[in-house]
Amino acid sequence: MKPRIRRAALAAALLLPAIGAFAGAKVTYVQPEKMTDVPRFPSDRESMEITFREHLEKLSERLPAGQQLVVEFLDIDLAGDVFPRVPVQDIRVLKGRADWPRMHLRYRIEQDGAVLRSGERELADPNYLMHSSRHNGELYQHEKIMLDDWFRKEVLAERR
Repeated sequence: MKPRIRRAALAAALLLPAIGAFAGAKVTYVQPEKMTDVPRFPSDRESMEITFREHLEKLSERLPAGQQLVVEFLDIDLAGDVFPRVPVQDIRVLKGRADWPRMHLRYRIEQDGAVLRSGERELADPNYLMHSSRHNGELYQHEKIMLDDWFRKEVLAERR
């Protein structure tokens, strides 16, 4: 075997256990075009989906090695209300009244193809403007706080 090929094979063999140790998160969106309140432009909606997927992947790093978080978003109602101002950009206004963030999701924790636990939850945060956050100033900060709380209270708490 040539030295370069041997090094590549060795590198691949060393990476396989690391890949198996952290399975991450798998996130899907069930009919996002029919959800209560998501961005109306496809590129903005895709950006939102990526943001939540990356956030859940980061949270899932706290799961034991080999476990995977699988989340299906069934409905999303983002914080605030949208006021279309121009044809190419919407303005989201947060008032703190009946415009709090809501999410309906189905989840499961898997390991080696087996479902360890699962559930379906409706998350809501009517006091969303009262929180200080490490996500301050980030896009979808209120929804991220809600996902953080759900993950900490339900997903991590169940494994104890």
